[in-house]
Amino acid sequence: MQVSALLAALEPDSAPDGTSKARKIVTLALLGVLGGGVVAGAALPVSSTAGVAAKLASESFENLPDALQTPPTAQKSLLYANDGTTLITEFWEENRTDVSSEGIAPVMKDAIIAAEDTRFMEHGGVDIKGLLRAFVSNTQGGEVSGASTLTMQYVRNVLKNDPTVTAEERKAATELSTTRKLQEIRFAIAIDDELPKEEILRRYLNIAYFGNKSYGVAAAASGYFSTTPDKLTLGQAAMIAGLVKSPDEYDPVNNDEGEALGRRDYVLDAMVGTGAITRPEADAAKAEPLNLKPTKATSNCTAVSEAHNSWGFFCDYFVSWWREQEEFGSSPSAREAALKTGGFHIVSSMDPLIQNEAAREATEIYDVDDKRAAPIAAIEPGSGRVKAIAVNRHFSIEGNPSGGNYPNTVNQLVSGSSTSAGYQFGSTFKMFVALAALENGITMDRSFVTKGPYISQFPGGSDPKCPASPYWCPSNASASYQDGWQNMWTAFGKSSNTYFVKLEETVGVDEAVDVAKRLGIQFRAKADAKLAAAPDDWGSFTLGVSLTTPLDMANAYATLAADGKYCTPLPVQTITDTTGTASEAASKVTQPECKQVLDKDVARAGVDIARCPVGQQPAHYNCTKGTSAEVNTIVGRPVAGKTGSASDNATESFIGITPQLAIAGIAVNPDNPNDFVGAAVQDEVIVAVARLLRDSLKNQPIKQFTAPSVKISFRSGSASSAETPPSTPPSTPARD
Repeated sequence: MQVSALLAALEPDSAPDGTSKARKIVTLALLGVLGGGVVAGAALPVSSTAGVAAKLASESFENLPDALQTPPTAQKSLLYANDGTTLITEFWEENRTDVSSEGIAPVMKDAIIAAEDTRFMEHGGVDIKGLLRAFVSNTQGGEVSGASTLTMQYVRNVLKNDPTVTAEERKAATELSTTRKLQEIRFAIAIDDELPKEEILRRYLNIAYFGNKSYGVAAAASGYFSTTPDKLTLGQAAMIAGLVKSPDEYDPVNNDEGEALGRRDYVLDAMVGTGAITRPEADAAKAEPLNLKPTKATSNCTAVSEAHNSWGFFCDYFVSWWREQEEFGSSPSAREAALKTGGFHIVSSMDPLIQNEAAREATEIYDVDDKRAAPIAAIEPGSGRVKAIAVNRHFSIEGNPSGGNYPNTVNQLVSGSSTSAGYQFGSTFKMFVALAALENGITMDRSFVTKGPYISQFPGGSDPKCPASPYWCPSNASASYQDGWQNMWTAFGKSSNTYFVKLEETVGVDEAVDVAKRLGIQFRAKADAKLAAAPDDWGSFTLGVSLTTPLDMANAYATLAADGKYCTPLPVQTITDTTGTASEAASKVTQPECKQVLDKDVARAGVDIARCPVGQQPAHYNCTKGTSAEVNTIVGRPVAGKTGSASDNATESFIGITPQLAIAGIAVNPDNPNDFVGAAVQDEVIVAVARLLRDSLKNQPIKQFTAPSVKISFRSGSASSAETPPSTPPSTPARD
């Protein structure tokens, strides 16, 4: 067959119906004749090329690889606040977002055709005329050319970027070989048969690399001009189209603009040649400067905007959570890779108002330059959705002038991690003892007369307060305030150590530890985990000596506000994929994971005693002089809570709860537990949490706590027969 006849047969419009396969075979046969100089841009043996062409021609052209039928290109994932519109950050390995054909300006399509494949609308996926020209040029020592069409480039881009295959397979997609080139041509012909030109063009523009970390036209429009691809002007489109030939060389953001300008003008002239624009339009566009408005392409939690830097701590917690979800991969690293390539649209649980206010309140306690920290966590009772994760630090990987971990850090100081077990939350742990007692039939009016030093039944010894005793001897911070007769309401309100040690002896430490575990306390520190496994002699447990985190404590108390329903902390609301739908896995992990861990009446009783510290009254009793009575005035709605002071005021903490929100805050030196923060800062922590509750709930309805039963409140079953102080209190506490 003459070459002219071959060319006629290869033109799509000239081939009769039913001859598509014949045209494909003729194309590959001709390539075999032309040799490797055309197909690979290098002098490869003609016999080898012809043999491969014959083999490929005998195969079915309709069996495209899955990647070419539905390209699994890496897509960036977007993390939003709970309103679904406020962007927190992006996650990507390749900065890419697919757009529809309608979302791409016509001038952009015209520009890429003029720059890369002027006969795109005419050929059948492979431009034989271009191949012949390339053959002549290559064999006569001219410029080496492979005559790749947009469709062929698209094939190569898909195969080398396919995230579902190995790195070796992706590398093979660009190797210099006759087999690879001929297969690329075969796929291009099949794609041209199966897809409209407009769809091929759309796919190409969404996968091509345009330099400056911009994959696809959407990233390029944003990265160079801070716009969207549907709003690109003629000059902007021509510049972007010109980048494809050599993205790094022509990139005007990271290189001199001169190269990009020259390439842009070349594309404008080419567009005149294709008839896409007129000469005056081209000249007018050439006269324009580039007018770059670059948007820096950043990814991950450190890319959170400086204006909302505190969001980075929530983001980091979200990533830690994501890495634990088996639905997204077989290992933490595989799950993180899925996050960076899966194109997920994630609406988180973070409330921007609460997050911003929490960050502000943390810096009211300590400045960002202070070595001490004020971690704060807020969570929603009944769902476990985390509303805020904040601390007085910059979320940054930058170095620190102090040489320590402040003011810049990416350490997870709020929710805990493998390197941060948490902090001592002091007397807030008395709640676990109270709940254990309530579960075991001990009512809230159960009273003891105690004073310090109290000789407990727990081993200790060598205590200077009790030199002759082999037992642990706890005391109260204020004898006049906390010694003497107390019941569960008054003891919790005044935070009497000796009362709760006595109550702990009565019910058993193992019961209290079990309650703490059910409410989400994790005992991350090895020493604490060992004691929690065999806690009978762990008398100091009720004084909060175990390390835990603000998030764990906020959620433990949130369980009380939810009538005893514990919900695993959850940082997301919805997760959808590139199709805008939620997969079965995504739907599963976004649903609150809750279970009833306390009897409702027990939980309500726990809230009831926690009304006393904050200056409010329980349902069936009166209490006064709570340790944080100012909370009632600040919050101005039903509230409960508890203060905590670690031994020697090493830390100072407060947890406040309402039916809609639970917040825990603490003052601590996270890097040095021996740097005691002192008692004075406790009021600042209390006020910070109280104000945050008030401001977070400003526009929400006032909800009441449900009162506990009279049965769980009074041993007699009647408020009129409550336990009362003895007429003559014993001078020393009894041990029984």
